[in-house]
Amino acid sequence: MQLDQRAQTLLKALVERYIADGQPVGSRALSKISGLELSPATIRNIMADLEEMGFVTSPHTSAGRIPTPRGYRVFVDTLLTVQSLDDAALESTLQHRLQSNSPQKMIASAAQVLSSLSQFAGVVFTPRRESVFQQIEFLRLSEKRILLVIVSPGGDVQNRLLLTDADYTPSQLIQAANYINQHYGGLSFDDVRIRLQVELRQLRDDMTQLMQAALEAGSDAMTDHSDDVVISGERNLLTVADLSSNMTSLRKLFDMFEQKTGLMQLLDVSSKATGVQIYIGGESQLVPMDEMSVVTAPYEVNGKIVGTLGVIGPTRMAYERVIPIVDITAKLLSSALSHS
Repeated sequence: MQLDQRAQTLLKALVERYIADGQPVGSRALSKISGLELSPATIRNIMADLEEMGFVTSPHTSAGRIPTPRGYRVFVDTLLTVQSLDDAALESTLQHRLQSNSPQKMIASAAQVLSSLSQFAGVVFTPRRESVFQQIEFLRLSEKRILLVIVSPGGDVQNRLLLTDADYTPSQLIQAANYINQHYGGLSFDDVRIRLQVELRQLRDDMTQLMQAALEAGSDAMTDHSDDVVISGERNLLTVADLSSNMTSLRKLFDMFEQKTGLMQLLDVSSKATGVQIYIGGESQLVPMDEMSVVTAPYEVNGKIVGTLGVIGPTRMAYERVIPIVDITAKLLSSALSHS
């Protein structure tokens, strides 16, 4: 539904005022801040039309109006004037914070930067690990309990507990690890599984069971996404009145932080898009709270999108400031990771 210029101007003024002070905006205030030469009666009529179209709503206790998720969507898509930040100063700060030889530290720093600059929660969806191992080691913990240690080509270490049907001696475990490392180091667990379908027939039956268990656990370990989301500053959201006043929704939000699966779904969806994306609670099923928005942007390594980062905050956030923060952080993280 198309809005004429007057309606757009009034909606923009209302959203900006509501973001600034969090109070319902009345017709008298709009007549002063909109810059339009309109009578209060005309403004009231236009606001009534906007309410009927679902862009604003009236809280029970006030004659003023506040934006709906649909109103926020029109605002961020067509009416928003993105703030011109001091790019040089911001880039210098970000480049300093992102300096590290470790991609994991760069990603953690990016989440911290997003949080500190926005004063909300910063989140980064990390690149997915390939299920390739450089070497493995078996450590006997007790009868039928073995610790599988997996070292990736990049030096990351994953541990998994194996529960076996047989009790293996330390020498048997060393022999099995040496065989796997010598013949299969540098391959993915899936590739090894295919090759073992033929080769394992030549090994003793009890060693077959151990290796199959190791491959299953190793594949799970290297595709485990429990660490795929790095979050910083989630406690900042406790100070946001729009969010903290709804403890049920806030508990749901922190459950999402704890589980991370919902965040991964949201960030995975946004990684398939280009540029900055804005998800507004109440219109997106990916956002668990009506009062919450997520601003995201994908980041790259050598031209290939590998993950997403963003800011989680209230729908009443200063989008004109948060959008360039997310955009610049994504570009600088892409550059830092590509040159690391």
